[in-house]
Amino acid sequence: MANVQALAAHLPSEPRAVREPGRRMRSRLLDAAVELFKARGLSGVAVAEIAAAAGAYPSQVTYYFRTKEALFVEAACREVLYVARQAEEAAASAASGPDYNRRLVETVIGSPGLALFVEALSLTRRRQDLSPLIERTFERLHAEGDRAYADTRARRGWPQAEDAATVARRFWTLALGVALREGATEASVAEAVEEMTALIRHDPRRHAPTAGDR
Repeated sequence: MANVQALAAHLPSEPRAVREPGRRMRSRLLDAAVELFKARGLSGVAVAEIAAAAGAYPSQVTYYFRTKEALFVEAACREVLYVARQAEEAAASAASGPDYNRRLVETVIGSPGLALFVEALSLTRRRQDLSPLIERTFERLHAEGDRAYADTRARRGWPQAEDAATVARRFWTLALGVALREGATEASVAEAVEEMTALIRHDPRRHAPTAGDR
Protein backbone atom coordinates (compact mmCIF):
# COMPACT_ATOMS: atom_id res chain seq x y z
CA MET A 1 0.00 0.00 0.00
CA ALA A 2 2.85 2.35 0.85
CA ASN A 3 4.49 1.67 -2.53
CA VAL A 4 1.24 2.50 -4.35
CA GLN A 5 0.90 5.78 -2.45
CA ALA A 6 4.51 6.70 -3.19
CA LEU A 7 4.00 6.04 -6.90
CA ALA A 8 0.76 8.05 -6.96
CA ALA A 9 2.51 11.03 -5.39
CA HIS A 10 4.74 11.31 -8.48
CA LEU A 11 1.93 11.10 -11.02
CA PRO A 12 0.01 14.18 -12.19
CA SER A 13 -3.54 14.39 -10.96
CA GLU A 14 -6.23 13.90 -13.58
CA PRO A 15 -7.48 17.53 -13.52
CA ARG A 16 -3.93 18.85 -14.09
CA ALA A 17 -3.36 16.36 -16.91
CA VAL A 18 -6.54 17.60 -18.55
CA ARG A 19 -5.84 21.30 -17.99
CA GLU A 20 -2.26 21.49 -19.27
CA PRO A 21 -2.98 20.65 -22.95
CA GLY A 22 -5.86 23.13 -22.87
CA ARG A 23 -3.59 25.87 -21.57
CA ARG A 24 -1.03 25.16 -24.25
CA MET A 25 -3.67 25.29 -26.98
CA ARG A 26 -5.12 28.56 -25.66
CA SER A 27 -1.62 30.03 -25.63
CA ARG A 28 -0.96 28.88 -29.20
CA LEU A 29 -4.23 30.39 -30.39
CA LEU A 30 -3.47 33.68 -28.62
CA ASP A 31 0.05 33.79 -30.08
CA ALA A 32 -1.24 33.20 -33.60
CA ALA A 33 -4.17 35.57 -33.23
CA VAL A 34 -2.19 38.52 -31.91
CA GLU A 35 0.22 38.49 -34.84
CA LEU A 36 -2.63 38.38 -37.34
CA PHE A 37 -4.61 41.05 -35.49
CA LYS A 38 -1.57 43.35 -35.31
CA ALA A 39 -1.10 43.01 -39.04
CA ARG A 40 -4.73 43.31 -40.16
CA GLY A 41 -6.98 44.27 -37.26
CA LEU A 42 -10.08 42.50 -36.00
CA SER A 43 -12.17 42.71 -39.17
CA GLY A 44 -9.34 41.60 -41.45
CA VAL A 45 -8.79 38.22 -39.83
CA ALA A 46 -10.98 35.11 -40.07
CA VAL A 47 -11.32 32.43 -37.40
CA ALA A 48 -10.12 29.82 -39.90
CA GLU A 49 -6.90 31.78 -40.44
CA ILE A 50 -6.21 31.95 -36.72
CA ALA A 51 -6.80 28.22 -36.36
CA ALA A 52 -4.55 27.40 -39.32
CA ALA A 53 -1.73 29.60 -37.98
CA ALA A 54 -1.97 27.84 -34.61
CA GLY A 55 -2.18 24.34 -36.09
CA ALA A 56 -5.68 23.96 -34.70
CA TYR A 57 -9.27 23.58 -35.88
CA PRO A 58 -11.74 26.49 -36.12
CA SER A 59 -13.94 24.70 -33.60
CA GLN A 60 -11.13 24.96 -31.05
CA VAL A 61 -11.18 28.75 -31.33
CA THR A 62 -14.86 28.82 -30.43
CA TYR A 63 -14.38 26.15 -27.76
CA TYR A 64 -11.74 28.14 -25.87
CA PHE A 65 -12.87 31.71 -26.62
CA ARG A 66 -16.51 31.45 -27.79
CA THR A 67 -16.16 34.24 -30.38
CA LYS A 68 -13.50 35.95 -32.44
CA GLU A 69 -14.27 39.18 -30.58
CA ALA A 70 -13.60 37.57 -27.20
CA LEU A 71 -10.32 36.17 -28.53
CA PHE A 72 -9.39 39.62 -29.84
CA VAL A 73 -10.01 41.33 -26.51
CA GLU A 74 -8.03 38.73 -24.58
CA ALA A 75 -5.16 38.92 -27.09
CA ALA A 76 -5.15 42.74 -26.90
CA CYS A 77 -5.16 42.72 -23.10
CA ARG A 78 -2.29 40.24 -22.97
CA GLU A 79 -0.33 42.26 -25.51
CA VAL A 80 -0.68 45.61 -23.71
CA LEU A 81 0.56 43.96 -20.52
CA TYR A 82 3.63 42.79 -22.46
CA VAL A 83 4.14 46.35 -23.68
CA ALA A 84 3.90 47.63 -20.11
CA ARG A 85 6.51 45.13 -18.96
CA GLN A 86 8.85 46.15 -21.79
CA ALA A 87 8.40 49.81 -20.85
CA GLU A 88 9.19 49.12 -17.19
CA GLU A 89 12.35 47.23 -18.17
CA ALA A 90 13.43 50.05 -20.49
CA ALA A 91 12.89 52.69 -17.80
CA ALA A 92 14.35 50.79 -14.84
CA SER A 93 17.89 52.08 -15.43
CA ALA A 94 16.89 55.70 -16.01
CA ALA A 95 19.14 58.17 -14.21
CA SER A 96 16.54 60.93 -13.93
CA GLY A 97 12.80 61.48 -13.89
CA PRO A 98 12.68 62.98 -17.40
CA ASP A 99 14.69 60.04 -18.73
CA TYR A 100 12.34 57.60 -16.96
CA ASN A 101 9.29 59.25 -18.51
CA ARG A 102 10.90 59.41 -21.93
CA ARG A 103 11.78 55.72 -21.97
CA LEU A 104 8.26 54.77 -20.92
CA VAL A 105 6.69 56.94 -23.61
CA GLU A 106 9.01 55.81 -26.39
CA THR A 107 8.31 52.15 -25.61
CA VAL A 108 4.54 52.46 -25.32
CA ILE A 109 3.52 55.07 -27.91
CA GLY A 110 3.35 53.63 -31.40
CA SER A 111 3.48 50.03 -30.21
CA PRO A 112 1.11 47.64 -31.98
CA GLY A 113 0.05 46.29 -28.59
CA LEU A 114 -1.26 49.67 -27.47
CA ALA A 115 -3.12 50.11 -30.77
CA LEU A 116 -4.77 46.71 -30.29
CA PHE A 117 -5.83 47.66 -26.78
CA VAL A 118 -7.40 50.91 -28.02
CA GLU A 119 -9.40 48.88 -30.55
CA ALA A 120 -10.43 46.46 -27.82
CA LEU A 121 -11.71 49.36 -25.71
CA SER A 122 -13.86 50.51 -28.62
CA LEU A 123 -15.18 46.99 -29.14
CA THR A 124 -16.24 46.56 -25.52
CA ARG A 125 -18.53 49.57 -25.79
CA ARG A 126 -20.70 47.32 -27.96
CA ARG A 127 -19.87 44.08 -26.15
CA GLN A 128 -20.31 44.75 -22.44
CA ASP A 129 -19.87 41.05 -21.72
CA LEU A 130 -16.18 41.51 -22.55
CA SER A 131 -15.62 44.49 -20.26
CA PRO A 132 -14.56 42.51 -17.12
CA LEU A 133 -11.33 41.46 -18.86
CA ILE A 134 -10.64 45.09 -19.78
CA GLU A 135 -11.24 46.16 -16.18
CA ARG A 136 -8.87 43.50 -14.85
CA THR A 137 -6.23 44.58 -17.35
CA PHE A 138 -6.47 48.19 -16.19
CA GLU A 139 -6.05 46.99 -12.61
CA ARG A 140 -2.88 45.12 -13.63
CA LEU A 141 -1.53 48.07 -15.61
CA HIS A 142 -2.05 50.46 -12.71
CA ALA A 143 -0.72 48.08 -10.07
CA GLU A 144 2.39 47.13 -12.03
CA GLY A 145 3.04 50.74 -13.06
CA ASP A 146 2.64 51.81 -9.44
CA ARG A 147 5.14 49.17 -8.27
CA ALA A 148 7.69 49.90 -11.01
CA TYR A 149 7.63 53.67 -10.44
CA ALA A 150 7.84 53.30 -6.66
CA ASP A 151 10.77 50.86 -6.92
CA THR A 152 12.72 53.09 -9.29
CA ARG A 153 11.99 56.19 -7.25
CA ALA A 154 13.21 54.52 -4.06
CA ARG A 155 16.32 53.13 -5.74
CA ARG A 156 17.24 56.49 -7.28
CA GLY A 157 16.33 58.57 -4.26
CA TRP A 158 13.75 60.72 -6.05
CA PRO A 159 11.35 62.67 -3.79
CA GLN A 160 7.83 61.39 -3.27
CA ALA A 161 5.78 64.43 -4.18
CA GLU A 162 2.67 62.50 -5.22
CA ASP A 163 1.19 59.03 -4.93
CA ALA A 164 2.77 56.48 -7.29
CA ALA A 165 -0.65 55.03 -8.13
CA THR A 166 -1.76 58.45 -9.37
CA VAL A 167 1.30 58.62 -11.62
CA ALA A 168 0.55 55.19 -13.12
CA ARG A 169 -3.10 55.99 -13.80
CA ARG A 170 -2.23 59.34 -15.34
CA PHE A 171 0.36 57.74 -17.60
CA TRP A 172 -2.03 55.19 -19.07
CA THR A 173 -4.83 57.71 -19.42
CA LEU A 174 -2.54 59.98 -21.42
CA ALA A 175 -1.08 57.09 -23.44
CA LEU A 176 -4.51 55.87 -24.54
CA GLY A 177 -5.65 59.37 -25.43
CA VAL A 178 -2.54 60.10 -27.47
CA ALA A 179 -2.75 56.70 -29.21
CA LEU A 180 -6.40 57.31 -30.09
CA ARG A 181 -5.56 60.71 -31.53
CA GLU A 182 -2.59 59.28 -33.43
CA GLY A 183 -4.81 56.64 -35.00
CA ALA A 184 -7.47 59.18 -35.99
CA THR A 185 -5.08 61.72 -37.51
CA GLU A 186 -1.96 61.74 -39.63
CA ALA A 187 0.31 62.35 -36.65
CA SER A 188 3.56 60.38 -36.75
CA VAL A 189 4.81 58.25 -33.87
CA ALA A 190 7.57 60.80 -33.24
CA GLU A 191 5.00 63.59 -32.98
CA ALA A 192 2.86 61.51 -30.63
CA VAL A 193 5.89 60.79 -28.42
CA GLU A 194 6.67 64.50 -28.19
CA GLU A 195 3.05 65.32 -27.43
CA MET A 196 2.79 62.85 -24.58
CA THR A 197 6.17 63.82 -23.15
CA ALA A 198 5.03 67.45 -23.07
CA LEU A 199 1.73 66.50 -21.44
CA ILE A 200 3.54 64.66 -18.66
CA ARG A 201 6.01 67.48 -18.15
CA HIS A 202 3.44 70.27 -18.05
CA ASP A 203 0.54 68.58 -16.26
CA PRO A 204 -1.38 71.51 -14.65
CA ARG A 205 -2.44 69.37 -11.68
CA ARG A 206 1.11 69.14 -10.40
CA HIS A 207 1.73 71.52 -7.50
CA ALA A 208 5.09 70.22 -6.32
CA PRO A 209 8.28 68.94 -7.97
CA THR A 210 8.22 65.25 -8.82
CA ALA A 211 10.77 62.83 -10.18
CA GLY A 212 10.13 64.28 -13.60
CA ASP A 213 11.69 67.58 -12.51
CA ARG A 214 14.98 66.11 -11.39
